[in-house]
Amino acid sequence: MIDRDGYRPNVGIILSNAHNQVFWGKRIREHSWQFPQGGIKQGESPEEAMYRELMEEVGLRPEHVKILGRTRDWLRYDVPTSWIKREWRGSYKGQKQIWFLLRLVGRDSDVSLRASSHPEFDAWRWSEYWVPMESVIEFKRDVYRLALNELVVHLGSSERTKHRAQANQKIEHAE
Repeated sequence: MIDRDGYRPNVGIILSNAHNQVFWGKRIREHSWQFPQGGIKQGESPEEAMYRELMEEVGLRPEHVKILGRTRDWLRYDVPTSWIKREWRGSYKGQKQIWFLLRLVGRDSDVSLRASSHPEFDAWRWSEYWVPMESVIEFKRDVYRLALNELVVHLGSSERTKHRAQANQKIEHAE
């Protein structure tokens, strides 16, 4: 399902623990790390897609998490043409995503990367909320940054303070 502008509806999931660390999954047989994400099926709401993807990719059920927030609008990224299947070129540009920030209320042992017959990840870890952007594939970095910035307000004040300090530090280095 691609919209008229060439974007496939998708959800992104930032799963946090009690220490405001985030779930970071290693793509199966690759050396890249990312947040869980996946397409929204016809007739499915973003929230329904998020719960389905959470189960398929991370093995967590709704009772294992609490929704802390979601992005107000779609965040978009373009996929490089060389990554797009030939038959989709010209009609497909990339993804448009609604991002959810979740809190794990279950246990780490509830995570199961083999909950689906087609696993997305072969390893996972908790990472600091402000994940190093250089570890995110380049064409997704802006969307990650936008989602993290918008959703940080749903965490405790210590994360917001850290964010302001990091932002000020970047400005000082730029000058």
